[in-house]
Amino acid sequence: MVYRLYDLILCCAALVLVPYYLLRGIRYGKTRRGIRERLGSYAKGFTEQLRDRQIIWVHAVSVGETRAVAPLLKSLRERYPEACLLLSHVTETGREVALNVPEVDHCIFFPFDLSWVVRRVLQRIRPSIIILMETEIWPNFIHAAQQQGVPVIVVNGRISDRSLKRYFMAGRLLKPVLAGITMFCMQTAQDARRIRLLGARPEQIMVSGNLKFDMPEPVVASRPRDELLQKFLLPKDSLVWVAGSTHAGEETLLAEVYRQLREIHPQLFLILVPRRPERVRQVVDELGRLRLRHILRSTITGGEQELQPGELLLVDTVGEMLTFYAMADIIFVGGSLVPVGGHNILEAALLSKPVIYGPHMQNFKEIAGLMRKSQGGLSVADRDDLYHQVRLLIENPAERRRIGENGYNLLLQNRGATARTMAVIDKHLQH
Repeated sequence: MVYRLYDLILCCAALVLVPYYLLRGIRYGKTRRGIRERLGSYAKGFTEQLRDRQIIWVHAVSVGETRAVAPLLKSLRERYPEACLLLSHVTETGREVALNVPEVDHCIFFPFDLSWVVRRVLQRIRPSIIILMETEIWPNFIHAAQQQGVPVIVVNGRISDRSLKRYFMAGRLLKPVLAGITMFCMQTAQDARRIRLLGARPEQIMVSGNLKFDMPEPVVASRPRDELLQKFLLPKDSLVWVAGSTHAGEETLLAEVYRQLREIHPQLFLILVPRRPERVRQVVDELGRLRLRHILRSTITGGEQELQPGELLLVDTVGEMLTFYAMADIIFVGGSLVPVGGHNILEAALLSKPVIYGPHMQNFKEIAGLMRKSQGGLSVADRDDLYHQVRLLIENPAERRRIGENGYNLLLQNRGATARTMAVIDKHLQH
């Protein structure tokens, strides 16, 4: 009865979701394919390529989860070289990033969670195991996997403050869904307590740590900085401030601080990377109101004139965040000056760069706390605080190095989640 009611609600939601994904698909040129795959229909020959292979299905919602799951994908490929690694996403940006992950054999869009759709998908793909990143709970999908005897493992699981409130609203309806999950590998003891509070059994739960601490150093880190500066039209003596994963309400604050700092430090250049590329037009309008000139990343093809004093680089592409971080002197991670919950600040630490973030870090509460304790990052309260902290780092190269090194050492001290998670996966793949 619960699942029928859920199907009815989803059918009503589909009246909004299908047009929404059609519009999003237009932005990425994948309209028909995206909708077909979400309904369980795949390109000709796709299922034949999966036949007679062990299928390991990993689901990562978007860009952040795709980056976080990278060390686990690498370990899966090394341990199971003959298996087919299938990676699914909800968002188009996540899928675009995943297409450049060498360990992955196939990328698909995650199906709509309608009972007849997910049954059809699981019967066609026939996975040996399903791995869900960061507590992606899809009731019909999990129920169908349970009925077909497919183990479902939640990895890097976390329950944010906001998610906990939403799950509590489901009440007893959530308990049978959680029973369909074989194992919860949670990031922290608090996450483990929360999933148990929601109805998971103790024997289903373990604390594995955070996969983000196991991220491998990106290849771009070894490229000469001058080469990267030249590629993105920045003068050789530039001091680069990258603001990554920004949200509405943040770009204006950042641009104002940038304009103010430029008056004191003319060698400073800002690279602004909105979390969602489709918001770039809105950001362009904001920059116009502030009379700040910009260059769009997508227009750089080589041979253009360098950025002029006072200009900034506005990124309207996906998949290059670590490249921008690699040439940064200072990094700000967005979603934190506005009440979004923050984004992954460990990517900056991976490159030994000083990272700044705002007060709204609910989704990364533990990591933000560890960064503050280790002095591997700077938390700012508001726009004025941001100005003073960025200025402090501009004027103190030794402080930039110290904070960056502290962040990197924090990463090294907390590695190991991948090995613990792999032990659980091995148990259910080799039984």
